[in-house]
Formats: sequence, C-alpha cells, structure tokens
Amino acid sequence: MNADKKVAFYTLGCKLNFSETSTIARSFVNEGFERVEFDKKADIYVINTCSVTDNADKRFKSIVKSALKQNEDAFIIGVGCYAQLKPEELANVDGVDLVLGATEKFNVTSYINDLTKNDIGEVHSCEIEEADAYVGAYSIGDRTRAFLKVQDGCDYKCTYCTIPLARGISRSDTVENVLQNAKEISEKGIKEIVLTGVNIGDYGKGEFGNKKHEHTFLELVKELDKVDGIHRLRISSIEPNLLKDETIDFVSKSKTFVPHFHIPLQSGSDELLKKMKRRYLRQTYTNRVEKIKEVMPNACIGVDVIVGFPGETDELFLETYNYLNEQDISYLHVFTYSERPNTEAVTLDGIVPKKVRAKRSKMLRGLSVKKRRAFYESQLGNTTKVLFESENKEGYINGFTENYVKVKSPWNPALVNTIHEIALTTIDEDGLVRFDFVKEKAALI
Repeated sequence: MNADKKVAFYTLGCKLNFSETSTIARSFVNEGFERVEFDKKADIYVINTCSVTDNADKRFKSIVKSALKQNEDAFIIGVGCYAQLKPEELANVDGVDLVLGATEKFNVTSYINDLTKNDIGEVHSCEIEEADAYVGAYSIGDRTRAFLKVQDGCDYKCTYCTIPLARGISRSDTVENVLQNAKEISEKGIKEIVLTGVNIGDYGKGEFGNKKHEHTFLELVKELDKVDGIHRLRISSIEPNLLKDETIDFVSKSKTFVPHFHIPLQSGSDELLKKMKRRYLRQTYTNRVEKIKEVMPNACIGVDVIVGFPGETDELFLETYNYLNEQDISYLHVFTYSERPNTEAVTLDGIVPKKVRAKRSKMLRGLSVKKRRAFYESQLGNTTKVLFESENKEGYINGFTENYVKVKSPWNPALVNTIHEIALTTIDEDGLVRFDFVKEKAALI
C-alpha cells in the first residue's frame, strides 16, 4: 500500500538517537516505504529531536524548512526528546503535522492514517511517568560500526539535565535481547558495535521501572564478549561512579572490548559537582583514570565537561582546567551550560555571562586539542589494529585504532570495513596519524 511512498529521516543529538532513528526507519521499510536521503524529495520527513542544548531546539525549525523546500506538501513528523518536553512548541512550527513523545515514537507508522497536511501539528505525548516500557534499538548508519542501545532513561537528578524529563526512568533491555541484536548486527558484516544508552552503567534495572537489577553491566559485558562474529565492542559513555574496577579489569583482558572509555566529569570542582548533584566527587574520577592507565597504559579516555554552570567563578573554572590538564586523558567533549526549563539549575544564583561561558569553552577546546595531540604522540611507534571506514574523504580513507586514534591513508576501496595490523609512524598536518602496514595490506578480518 505504501510501495511508492518515500520517507526520509534527520537525527539531532546523541548516538542513542541515531540507534532509535535506525529502528524507526526499519519499521517504515517493513511497511513498504522507500527510505531516501533527507535532501531528496520524500512524502514523509521524520525529525528525531534533542533537548540537551538550546541550539538543538532552534535547529529543528531550520530542518523543517529544508524538508519543505524539497516537498512543500510533505508530511512532517517530530519525535524524540524535545517532542516529549515541548510538544506544543514543535506542533506550532509551520509545516509540522505530527509530534510523538517518548513512548509513541516507536509506533509512528500506526499514527499515519493519511498524509493530509494538518493546519496545526497533532500531538501524542504521554506523561513522562508513563514512559516505562523498554524498546530495543540499534543503528546501522555505515558499514563499519553500529550503535546498540542497551538501556534507556535515567534515575539521576542532575540539576542541569532534562533527560529524565524527556526519557523517563532508568530501564534496560534483557541480556537475551541485547545478545540477539548483537548477533543480527554481526551477521550484517559490521565489525564494531558501540554500546549506548542514557546511563549504561545503570544497566540491569528491569522494564516498567523494576528497581531490582536482573543483571549488572559487568555481566552484560561478559556475555557480549562471548558472541561469535563480533570483532570489536566499544563502551560509549559511562558514569565514573558506575564504572567499577572489575569492569576495567575485564575490558583489559577481553577479546573484543577495546581500550577506550568515555567518562563524564562535568566539573573538576567538588563544590560544583555537589551543586550539579553528581553522584561522585573528583577523587572518584582520579581513581578511575589511574586504574584504567594502570591496567591499560595505552587506553584512550574521553571526558565530558560543562562550562559556565551557575556559581562557576574564575577560580572554580581554573580548578577544572588545571585538574584536566594534570590528568592522563585523551580528549574532551566541552558543553557550554544552557538554561533548561524545569531544571533545578535555573533557580541557582551566580549566573555566568554568555561571553564568559564562550571564552571558557574556547579554552577547554584548546586544551582538548593539546591533549589529543599528546595522546597521539604517545602512540607513535606502537603496533595496533585499525578498522577502516567507508567514506572517501578528499582522496583519503580514515580508520580508528582500537584505542581511538584516527588514522589516514590514500583512498583504497578494498580497505573499507577491513581490520589490519599497522604501525603508527607520524602525525600529519591535519592532526591525523599516518602508518605503515605490518603485513602488506593482508586484512586480518
């Protein structure tokens, strides 16, 4: 019935959103729709939204405009986090026909009875307390890597964050389901799986908010390590208080988990960590970094950090800067604090001027460049394995080593989605690493 109908997707935000968009897209394909690129003419455009920063809200409007440029009669659907938090706001954007919140987005095809444009967007969003069922998802965006969702929602009450309001309580997939999804991914010839979720270290809380952990994150990691056909597993982002020494030890000896951790810090000041209602203090973070480097000296460690949180004085910012500078970390993801409605942080004193936030952000981004460069330099001379990506980037092919060093080589389509042993040699002027093949282009996998 939908054989000649085309659908296109646009994803804002995190890896979890990408995995969910992929799953929603497969539901359309199963109903007979043809999936096309977002810059092509389609009958339906689905935009998966994000609410983490101010900017994501504004971008939604421009994405709707670009879709309507392709087809002014297209049926426009907004789903995801911003759709849950501010459904009416999205529905009032010119051209939007349907807005689906946290629980409804996976049933989007059942809301499309006819594709007649609406004068004002129709809204289906639940009270967030009702977002308690778990829906599994994984994305296959390219041929080399897939994002596999294992957990959703969050029970933490960080004062700056809207994610619990947008995604509901912490809940997890079953081990059996995760393993099944992992097998499906590996059968498609994809070599690397990135585990994703809102708070994956909290893995194990059951569906419908059952607080009893059926399984721990460590048990999940151990089971995934046994799945045949998976060549690489990467943990996307895990809270420092939930990353246990046993997990670090296991990863160091694992056959498929790679030595790469992304651990949110948010601030290097205990005073601010308390105001943010984070569940650890700085020493916990220091302990994690030291433990990882003790058992995996070449491990890559990425850090999330927020600048401009209310009450962040120059002294407290420098405390964060100096702390990060001293730590044996590899790169930073820097977020500029933005006020989010219905969060505790908007009521706090000590608002940091926007210009000061921007300056601090620039300083930390500069530090990140320095840290990544130092990490890459420390890896020169090492022999490692690289998985090549599928894109021709101006005559070069890129790849990532197990410990997340980005390498480049003249474009060769035969290398796409293959794993090779290489020796890292020099850093190019664009900051990427050159290498020699250990055995002349004989793929390991």
